[in-house]
Formats: sequence, structure tokens, C-alpha cells
Amino acid sequence: MAAPIERPPGTQGAGAIKPDSPLLETRELSKTFTLDRRRRLRAVDAISLTIRECEVLGLVGESGSGKSTFGRLLVGLLDKSAGEVLYRGERLPARYRTRDFRHYAREMQLIFQDPYASLDPRMHVEQLVGEPLRLLGERSARHRRDQVAAWLERVGLATDLLSRYPHEFSGGQRQRIGIARALITRPRFLVCDEPLSALDVSIQAQMVNLLGELQQALGLTMLFIAHDLSMVRFISDRMAVMYLGALMEVGPADDVYGAPRHPYTRMLIDANPVPDPVSERARDTQLIRGEIPSAVDLPPGCRFAGRCPHVMPQCRRESPQLIQVAEDHQVACFLY
Repeated sequence: MAAPIERPPGTQGAGAIKPDSPLLETRELSKTFTLDRRRRLRAVDAISLTIRECEVLGLVGESGSGKSTFGRLLVGLLDKSAGEVLYRGERLPARYRTRDFRHYAREMQLIFQDPYASLDPRMHVEQLVGEPLRLLGERSARHRRDQVAAWLERVGLATDLLSRYPHEFSGGQRQRIGIARALITRPRFLVCDEPLSALDVSIQAQMVNLLGELQQALGLTMLFIAHDLSMVRFISDRMAVMYLGALMEVGPADDVYGAPRHPYTRMLIDANPVPDPVSERARDTQLIRGEIPSAVDLPPGCRFAGRCPHVMPQCRRESPQLIQVAEDHQVACFLY
């Protein structure tokens, strides 16, 4: 039988955490990539957002909107170009050094999109899942092995798989290994960077249920990045919609999905297929038309103006800011 999973001192799952207090906050956070001497790509553009303790914040948007870049900025895998990230009121470094990674590895972790590319094919499961503990100074190989076995059992894998290599597992099993590796340091904050996109549809629901159970049992705070809005609605408390590096709408998941305020959010939901073919054919959908502008040379005004069916002259001159339109619901649109 696997050893019990250890918790950090002073925590006993969700009960030890204040559910409404902010855990992580970004203030005007930006990331700019230099392409050459003249061209700059602003992948994340001055985002201010608060993630509360014990909540799951879903982050959605089309490919290239900057979702993964934003998640990697939060955990220090990318250097910040401007703005700041505050974790439990403490300002995180703009550029992480080795000691910063070791310090914050016990607080925040990331589940990668591709469960195969993120696992070293030369390492077996015991090494892969136990490596974070070794890097954090756990010298006892027996203790590491016991904790790896406990976490494999926790994510639904047999404990007799410790000596197997990544290529011997299915995609869903590899993602479970990635989840165990991310959680073995007992973090408070977890970024799930599109953890379902590389999996079969039949496996995606299992992963969502597993993450939901772990979030509830461990009192995790999560940023859940995905394309599937219905899946994000299922697992999230709040939802944030991102387009070309900026936030378009933020609010309770049911409100954003059930009564979207921003035209872009409405079109994303319309583009989400309904499982029933009859209902899908009968739907009155409004698809997103037009080309996505280049993030290197954004036009003035609202970045969605060129594709918006409600565009006004003001939209092409000024960039809208997030404003409060309902309780805990913000929208960046001149319609409000």
C-alpha cells in the first residue's frame, strides 16, 4: 500500500484556506517578444486580474490569444516585460533565478499541454514524478519512492508502474503522470495549460473530473486554460476571455457562458458545437468572420473591431477598458 500523501505544515485541504481572499494578482502584466530590430510582438498586453484562493479561473480564447504565455508568466517560466505579479501579497521577481524556482516550486506548478513532450523519455516514472522532490532537497530515495507511489495511486494509476517509461503509456496515462509530478510538491496554485487538447474526447471528461476532485480535496487554486468553453464552464468558478493579449470579459462562469456580454464571447460560444446533431443544425449561430489582426502591428482602437458585427466609429479610435456591468462581471466593450 502506498504511503500517505504529505501536506505542508498548517494545511488540511480547503478548510485551512480563506476562500474569498486573493491568492494571486497581476497588475498591468505584459510580455513582449522581440522578433527583429523593428518588430515587437506583444503577446500579453497590460492584464490586471485577481485569482482568489480555492477558486478555479478558466481562461479561454482562440489560438494565439496569449493564454499560455500568460500562464507561463505567472509561474516564472517566462520573464515579465512590464507590470507585476503578486502572490499572497508578495511581488514575484521579473526574472526568476534558480533559487526563485526552488522557493516557489512548493507554491505553484504547471501542467503542460503535451503530456508526452513534457516527460523525459529517458527517465522512468519513479524518476519523473520524484524529480521535483530531489531538486528541492529530499535526499531519501525511499521517501521519494513512497511519495511517488502515493501520488500515482491518487491520480488513478497502479503503483507497480514505477519502472516504466513514458512511451509505454497512453496519452491519458501520461497526463496523469504529469498531474502527479506537478502536485507532488503540494502547491497551492496550479496552472493547467490546455491539459485536454492532446487527449481523446473520451479521456477528456476523466481528466476534468480528476482535476476537479483534486482541487476540492487539496484546496487548490487553479488557472484552467482551454479552448472548449463548455468544459471550462463545467470546472470553473469564474471565466476570463482573452483576445490578442487583452481581456475582453471576466465574470462568473455560468454568467459568461449563459449570458455573454462581449460580442467576441458570444461568437466563441456560438462556435462551440452542440453534441446533439439535430440541435446543432437548428441553432441560430453567428460565426466569427474576418482575419485575426497581426499581434505585431495591431490597429488603433478595439482589437476586435475588424471582426465585430456591432462595430462603431468610436471602436476604431479608442481602446475600451474593462468596466463593471454586473456583480463580479466586467466587459471591455463600448456597447456598455
